[in-house]
Amino acid sequence: MEFRELLKVRRSVRSFEEKDIPTGLVREVIAEACLAPSSGNGQPWKFIIVNDRDTIRRLSTESKAALLSDIEKDPGSSINRYVGALKNEEFNVFYGAPCLVLIVGERNLNSLAVDCTLAASYFMFSAAEKGLGTCWIGLGSQIRSKKTREEIGLPNDYSIVAPIAVGYPERVPEPTPRNAPEILKVID
Repeated sequence: MEFRELLKVRRSVRSFEEKDIPTGLVREVIAEACLAPSSGNGQPWKFIIVNDRDTIRRLSTESKAALLSDIEKDPGSSINRYVGALKNEEFNVFYGAPCLVLIVGERNLNSLAVDCTLAASYFMFSAAEKGLGTCWIGLGSQIRSKKTREEIGLPNDYSIVAPIAVGYPERVPEPTPRNAPEILKVID
């Protein structure tokens, strides 16, 4: 696939086929994600692959509870706009995806967010090139329970930077309109 075409077909997919994804294919996508640049070539990203739908649903439920608790403490929070969905027991923040990949790393690293975001971008482009759909689910990053963190292999000193739902798309959404670039100044 031409790179320009790949830029156009990579969309946020929120409806997935019931078909499982081979772990080997997910590992291929992760290997390509690791080609991303990182600060000082530190490559701080680590990955957790969750292929069990019950576990994914429990992670969704835990994230929703944590976010609702945050909204209770700060009703003016920007996540308040999701309160209706978060209170809906049927709503799965991962949209029923058959696979969840968490891109994580040591939380005290200054460049962690940028480095893992670059890896996430590479991950999503690699997945799209292989016919997979992805969606970065910011609402799914609130896994706080020590028991759950241990169950999924997430060390205490690690943060979830990019929870990415992965699956074969039922459909790929049309591109949303994009604003023209705003170039503040060109200095020649």
